[in-house]
Amino acid sequence: MTKKVITSHNPRQLAFIALGDIYRRGAYTDIALDRVLRHQDLQSNDRALVCELVYGIVRRRRSLDSLIDQLATKKASQQPPALRIILHLGLYQLRYVDRIPNSAAVNTSVELAKENGLSKLSGVVNGLLRQYIRLADLGADPLKLPRDPLQSLGVKYSFPDWILKIWQENLDLEAIELLCQWFNQAPTIDLRVNILLTSIEIVETALLESGVKVARVPHLPQTLRIVGGVGAIPKLPGFNSGWWTVQDSSAQLVSYLLDPQPGEIVIDACAAPGGKTTHIAEIMGDKGKIWAIDRSAKRLAKVAENARRLRLKSIQTLAADSTSLSKFDNTADRVLIDAPCSGLGTLHRHPDIRWRQKPEKIAELVALQRQILDRASAWVKPGGILVYSTCTLNRQENEMLIQAFLDYNRSWQIAIADCDSPAFSFSDRQGWIKVLPHAWDMDGFFMVKLQKRSKNYE
Repeated sequence: MTKKVITSHNPRQLAFIALGDIYRRGAYTDIALDRVLRHQDLQSNDRALVCELVYGIVRRRRSLDSLIDQLATKKASQQPPALRIILHLGLYQLRYVDRIPNSAAVNTSVELAKENGLSKLSGVVNGLLRQYIRLADLGADPLKLPRDPLQSLGVKYSFPDWILKIWQENLDLEAIELLCQWFNQAPTIDLRVNILLTSIEIVETALLESGVKVARVPHLPQTLRIVGGVGAIPKLPGFNSGWWTVQDSSAQLVSYLLDPQPGEIVIDACAAPGGKTTHIAEIMGDKGKIWAIDRSAKRLAKVAENARRLRLKSIQTLAADSTSLSKFDNTADRVLIDAPCSGLGTLHRHPDIRWRQKPEKIAELVALQRQILDRASAWVKPGGILVYSTCTLNRQENEMLIQAFLDYNRSWQIAIADCDSPAFSFSDRQGWIKVLPHAWDMDGFFMVKLQKRSKNYE
């Protein structure tokens, strides 16, 4: 069956189609956007508007639904799906996009209703959006917040209450609010320079000369952050030559914490798509043997593809389940477990997570994380190193899991990051490394370095 090619050049219509794919069919945001933009010949500003509307509305869904609940006669959940999306589009532009005049936000939303078979409801769209404008012009926030402080943050910044309760275990309300604000920003793009082929100075110059603004990132010697908009990533200078790869700053800290040495045997237990695997190879000077393991052969192909582009030869891939693999027992100098997790440190980059993830799913993830840690720890030689990391901010998946492992495995201990490691600045006295996004301006991450004692302990 041939897929229908979308030919509209109206940014709001394209956003409406993508949001319909997300809301009604459960598509992921990036996939839905790719479907509507793939065959479009849009101006860069129109393409940017489509992306901003779709990503922004997915992030702000709870706030937008609360506005509908308060301004309409029917709750958001009772609205026809297409009407709810159009109201989201109109309200998002009125509330969160300063450069779009109110009149344009209202008129284009009314037209969307007419163009999509909702002519009889166009008056509802017009009335609700103008009611929002009237309240805002009177100086009152049309979005009324609950009295409960945590629920108030959830409605204001559009997060489920259960996620905020998880963060409340470590953070006060002020810090939670700062975290919510940070997660509602558009994500940045960080590049990790391949120091085996070039230098950060050469890549920086090439990008600046091509009109791409970049900035250095404190504590990270291989990192350039793109400042402002950018076109297709593979078209940037140096991509095809393997000069750099895209990897968030906090993810780069993991490989520095592992501190692999040339000639060692290193195993990456959950390797795909290969960002950390290739960084390990670069740090080792591409000398030694790195096993990249993942359950998905399809995703492992991406690891091999990235290794080829970066001209790395020390990486071997193995499609296997790390929860039951015994062939590597007592063979590795260092093991990395970048564990499957709830992803609560990447909510700006993956807005779907805040609505797709559920508390009961986290319990399943913790069980899987324990299985991987128990099995992969056996791969490490006596005296060797294991680094456990997640891109989540959840004690259950991080500190609590590691402490339980240490309590039952007395032959392991926490190893403090070396003072000359980029990861050292992020470490606390206990050896935990917790990257809080609002404090460090990078993805939320947890990592810890463990060492296997040379002698067995009861």
